[in-house]
Amino acid sequence: MLSCRKFVMGLMFVMLAMILLACNNESASSDEVEGGNDEDQSMDVGEEDQEPFAFTIMANLHTPEVPAETVLEEIEQLTNTEIEIQWVPDNNYEDRLNTAFATNTLPEAVFLKNQSTFIQFRDAIQDGQFWELDPYLDQFENLQKLKDNVQDNTRVDGKLYTLYQGRPLSRQGIIYRKDWADYLGLEAPTTTEEFFEMARAFTEDDPNQSGSDNTFGITDRNDLIYGAFKTVASWFNTPNNWGEREGELLPEFMFDEYFETMEYFKALHENGYINQDFPVTSKVDQQEFFKNGSAGIYIGSMGDVVSIYSDAVTINPDVELDVHNYVEGPTGEYGIWSIPGYGNLVMFPKSSVETEEKLLKILGFFDQMMTPEVMNYAYWGIEDVHYEVIDGRALPVDDTALLDREVRPYQAIEVGEAETNGRYEGYFDYEPKAKSEDLFIDNENYLIEDPTVPLYSETFTRDGARLEQIITDATYQYILGQIDQAGFDAAVENWKSQGGQQIIDEFNENYSN
Repeated sequence: MLSCRKFVMGLMFVMLAMILLACNNESASSDEVEGGNDEDQSMDVGEEDQEPFAFTIMANLHTPEVPAETVLEEIEQLTNTEIEIQWVPDNNYEDRLNTAFATNTLPEAVFLKNQSTFIQFRDAIQDGQFWELDPYLDQFENLQKLKDNVQDNTRVDGKLYTLYQGRPLSRQGIIYRKDWADYLGLEAPTTTEEFFEMARAFTEDDPNQSGSDNTFGITDRNDLIYGAFKTVASWFNTPNNWGEREGELLPEFMFDEYFETMEYFKALHENGYINQDFPVTSKVDQQEFFKNGSAGIYIGSMGDVVSIYSDAVTINPDVELDVHNYVEGPTGEYGIWSIPGYGNLVMFPKSSVETEEKLLKILGFFDQMMTPEVMNYAYWGIEDVHYEVIDGRALPVDDTALLDREVRPYQAIEVGEAETNGRYEGYFDYEPKAKSEDLFIDNENYLIEDPTVPLYSETFTRDGARLEQIITDATYQYILGQIDQAGFDAAVENWKSQGGQQIIDEFNENYSN
């Protein structure tokens, strides 16, 4: 009886164990299924996160045709994006941009072409129609590398709304006939006195050994900014457009250094060391004087040396050129005027970028653009197809049509510059051109910046170009000896009376705030 009871109890224990085991297996099976569903859901979410982010960019087209998408596909793959680029020919870009703004059809990322276009959108920016970026950039490691001084030049009321496309802050310097200098025993000038002596010697000491009086020192043109005048004015430490005196902003031509520069040019002109008709000489003719061996000094963008040389050497195979930047003025210091440091800007309209989440994704794309891998695609193309790397620099292939068709348009969407985005610098086998690139960077140690770049004057925006002509005319007239200091001072008073004083007041009101 007892053994039977033990048997029954044992049997019940086994059955209970089997039931529990079955329940556990069912539970485990159910967990596996549910776990599998969670995993599937997680994979689905992951796949959604990995879906390319699609958005639209409006950009300038500087080539005859819309580019092939060969390079764009590489950029999209690396950044996990699908980008529609609305290419607009540069010559009607502003019209298209204004139309899109007026019809509320701007894309998510809008390049603005230049500083003037940016100023046109100032009211819309102040009206809150574009995203302010200051609250977000600290989330993006690469965007934080953008230069503070350049970003500051784009601020509106102290706030940042743009990402900039960098340009060298100063390309200005001297291109000169090194073969002439060597023959005359002259080194590159390091002071304004030495520069004046080189101009004299290139005029009077027969530098081309022709036995004739057929050369002069400096070739210049009808441009007080990108010609010789503004660069030489920097050597005299003239402010860059505007300067501060006793806490007040004043235009450059109201400073003694500007007048000293005019005196310097007057002496060059009176002695015949500069082309006598430079106030009416075009850039083409200015460069032609240099290329054909009439003049020995060209002041302007040092990067022009490669194009000037390629033409000059066909006329004279023995021509030798060099570039130089550092010329001290009377104070014993070197200074050089600076541009704002950007060629283009990109902004993000709230009408098309409706949410902060979307803005962050677009900023994330531009953050990825500021990596060497992505930016080299955008700027140079595909290695060994569009360029090769020599000594850590990029040399484009000798196929202009291919580069125009597949690469160069994408340079229009660059953000930053090589220094901040890490792309390759260009390789140049012509040594003076390579040297000029290094001198661009060296110039950044001596910049004279324009304090009014981030400021706003309604009168200047409306009337600045017209009023500038008053001073331009007076400057040339003084250099040519047609007016004296009293005549120049009268021109300044005329400028002030026609709206110049209002510009001074408006800039200073902005400056003090």
